[in-house]
Amino acid sequence: MRILCTNDDGIHAPGLKIVEQIAKALSDDVWVVAPELDQSGVSHSLSLNDPLRLREIGPRHFAVRGTPTDCVIMGARHILLDKQPDLVLSGVNKGRNVAEDVVYSGTIAGALEGTILGFPSVALSQEFSMETRHAPLWDTALKFGPDVLRKVIAAGVPKNTVINVNFPACVADDVQGVRVTRQGKRNQGFLRVDERRDGRGNPYFWIGFERIAVADTPAEGTDLAALAARYVSVTPLRLDRTDDEFSDALTKAMK
Repeated sequence: MRILCTNDDGIHAPGLKIVEQIAKALSDDVWVVAPELDQSGVSHSLSLNDPLRLREIGPRHFAVRGTPTDCVIMGARHILLDKQPDLVLSGVNKGRNVAEDVVYSGTIAGALEGTILGFPSVALSQEFSMETRHAPLWDTALKFGPDVLRKVIAAGVPKNTVINVNFPACVADDVQGVRVTRQGKRNQGFLRVDERRDGRGNPYFWIGFERIAVADTPAEGTDLAALAARYVSVTPLRLDRTDDEFSDALTKAMK
């Protein structure tokens, strides 16, 4: 089995080494094609106005001056032309990718692009807490990642589905199990715009995040609820975003 690994945190990110170790638990034919620089939050962006620079940094390891989407395309359509990947892994992201994160996440986008190209694809993310922010518990992803992937592969991933896996922010021994979940929804009040001044007094801005004093209780069955209860969350996401229910109502309204 040939596995193509990418991420959005960049070619030198610790989580990329973790996903490579997870991949090597399944196969010895593992390739890494990842962004030269951190691409967190770039979503499914594709570089159309700038050339892509490709740099081989070691055997089966390549850095691309581009997005995770670019990396998967370069891997499949340029580097691995002789034999296409059987599986695409994106991650392991530093920080969870749940709820609305799936819209912004470059990690999810890397897996989505693999799905678009016709390969079974999985995004993997390691949640961290305030205490583990600077030292995520990668061993949790390492312990549970291979077995989760084996079961996903055995189940057979539908052509238009990407699998989103999130590991909870606890040591491996404290994980309660694995749950198949749906995408959650959270209070977006944590988003804020932070205004600052440069050396010349001119304003500039950062989009930032703040902790909410009273967090909403996540709905049961969601990725948010699973992580809160210390379960590994496995969420199948569909490429087809059509709202079938509203489509019927909209069809009637258009008559």
